[in-house]
Amino acid sequence: MTALKKVCILIVAVVGFGSIANAAADKPSIVLVHGAFADGSSWSKIIPILERDGYYVTAVQIPLTSLADDIATTQRVLDAQKGAVVVVGHSYGGAVITGAAAGKKNVKSLVYFAAFAPDDNEPIAAVGSKFPAPRLNASLVPDSAGFLYVDRAKFHENFCGDVPPAEARIMAVSQKPLAGSAFGASVPVAAWKSIPTWYIVSKNDRAINPDVERFYAKRANAKTTEIASSHVPFLSHPSEVAKVIENAAR
Repeated sequence: MTALKKVCILIVAVVGFGSIANAAADKPSIVLVHGAFADGSSWSKIIPILERDGYYVTAVQIPLTSLADDIATTQRVLDAQKGAVVVVGHSYGGAVITGAAAGKKNVKSLVYFAAFAPDDNEPIAAVGSKFPAPRLNASLVPDSAGFLYVDRAKFHENFCGDVPPAEARIMAVSQKPLAGSAFGASVPVAAWKSIPTWYIVSKNDRAINPDVERFYAKRANAKTTEIASSHVPFLSHPSEVAKVIENAAR
């Protein structure tokens, strides 16, 4: 091979790599916000799929000490992103992104799944009180400081019934408690009123009544997908969840 041919091949390779890099750079970044009784590692099955497909992903570690604290933590992450952002919230994390994304011009879409999506000044627990209480409520145990845990003996059945028992045991042992006062908190402005929204309903959810989820999705005029899942579709149906997130990113 001549020196000229080698140079031409190198130029083509560099140009091609640059095109791939630019294509990845054009994609929005994705910010994932976990719910109660969990932390950022709960996204372990979603992150590899999104990164494989060229997305820059950040899993927020919210403290679960109050809705205001969790919103502030998430907003710092949103402010640190470059370019457009897709914000994803699970369960209580849905209330967090509802407040955190409001007024953020870099947020292009919201994705809720099995999540709270409160209205302006609406306490998180308000909508759920209008529907039959899910079984998880009877499994919650407060500690001396008012933080809530899920009874380990009932964790698998009522929180993550479609994941393997061994995985559920680890989740139960490592659960991160939520301040009980958070359920009475609200956000001043709901981001879903001004940002395109997607919603995944977990049809077999025992933590949030699926009819509550359908109510939120309809009210937000969200593009809605229903999955035959427990409260944790990101663990039991990661490919389906990732597909919805990527649809929102497009």
